[in-house]
Amino acid sequence: MQVFDLKKIAASLEGAPKAGKNTLVLYETKEFKLRVVSLPAGGEIPTCEMSSYVVFYVVSGSAEATINQERRQIKEGECLITAPPATLSLKTKGGVKIIGFQIMPTHQV
Repeated sequence: MQVFDLKKIAASLEGAPKAGKNTLVLYETKEFKLRVVSLPAGGEIPTCEMSSYVVFYVVSGSAEATINQERRQIKEGECLITAPPATLSLKTKGGVKIIGFQIMPTHQV
């Protein structure tokens, strides 16, 4: 078992990203990944095809999320879930810090 103080970790990313590093992976297995994403004002995550379910919890700021070509604003305190896996991108005008969970789908045989 591991315990993470996500607010403290997100706060420690002030000034990030540097040299394009906008994520900090906290925990990773074959089935699950936990990361903190920090985008500065005007930052973005380009369109990517995800093979996992994605859960974004916005710690601070706001962003425009595009999921399968549908746009939604997400802001502090809100949670976005993509299920099933989707094509997604993020853009922020004023900066955003997000806790991101990626969960690989299980397939029944």
